[in-house]
Amino acid sequence: MGPNVSESDQKPKHYVFLLIPGFSMLGFTCALEALTLANRHKSRREYYTWHLLSADGQPARAWNGVTVEVDSGLIDLRRDDTLVVCAGVDVSTGSTRAVLNWLRRETRKGLSFGALSSGTYTLALAGLIGGKRVTTHWEYVDALTEAAPHVTVQESIYSVDGRVFTCAGGASSMDLMLHLIEEDYGRDLVDWVAEQMVYTAPRDHSQSQRLSIQGRLGLRNRKLALAIEIMRNNIEEPLKLTDVATAVGVSTRQLERLFSNVLNTAPSRYYLEIRLEKARNLLRQTDLSVTEISVLCGFSSPTHFSRTYRKLYNVVPSQEAGAP
Repeated sequence: MGPNVSESDQKPKHYVFLLIPGFSMLGFTCALEALTLANRHKSRREYYTWHLLSADGQPARAWNGVTVEVDSGLIDLRRDDTLVVCAGVDVSTGSTRAVLNWLRRETRKGLSFGALSSGTYTLALAGLIGGKRVTTHWEYVDALTEAAPHVTVQESIYSVDGRVFTCAGGASSMDLMLHLIEEDYGRDLVDWVAEQMVYTAPRDHSQSQRLSIQGRLGLRNRKLALAIEIMRNNIEEPLKLTDVATAVGVSTRQLERLFSNVLNTAPSRYYLEIRLEKARNLLRQTDLSVTEISVLCGFSSPTHFSRTYRKLYNVVPSQEAGAP
């Protein structure tokens, strides 16, 4: 079912893409290509126009080293524009005060806006998504949760909440853009664009970004999958293994056998690596101090945290900030 407004009464929808240094080329390209293909429809109508921005008007460098020419620096937007923040690695550095102030000023005009991948984190730093349901790439969930504790972070491939839309980036940018195109112009155009992209089975927003723990690790044992899920949900205040085993309904010895037989590791070791993985994400994606991160990941002291971190990653936590 398409929009009620007739095609002849509609002018092209205008998108503005803000490229944050380190942005994901895949996510950006998938989004822009969907709009480009819509304009190739047999109706020969121009459905979309777009404008590319960077903070300083200079070519923007993606995380893979490719630079993209932009049309301008930060400009005044119109209320009927649609703004998309594109980001990727080292999003914290690229989310400068000038960028955040510009986002606050322009979004106050009432325009629709959103983000691809870690661009959701930029929106959070600007204070624009409080109380919203949002999505970001799974690697940035920890950083986003710390930056915006009152935001509902979903693990779906994309989310739309009022005039705010967000997605995990990568290929999910296609799914989000196809959804927005359908909202703008109806199902027929979406089907045509999807076929042009050789993407004949677009995913619904409720699709999860990642395989379940059982699917990802190939686990058939539900008790082991449950134990891992409990560990992931208790990082700031780690549980004792006896408590994990009790919650799962097995003895501590049975829990140890499950981890050893399926994952070839001890549950204590696996639990520690989960906590250190979160710490690594926070070190690379936020401005939190080593002390703050050590607390968030359940370590008794920064010294203990640093020593344990170095043992696993062969680098001290202070050297990880801004790493890709």
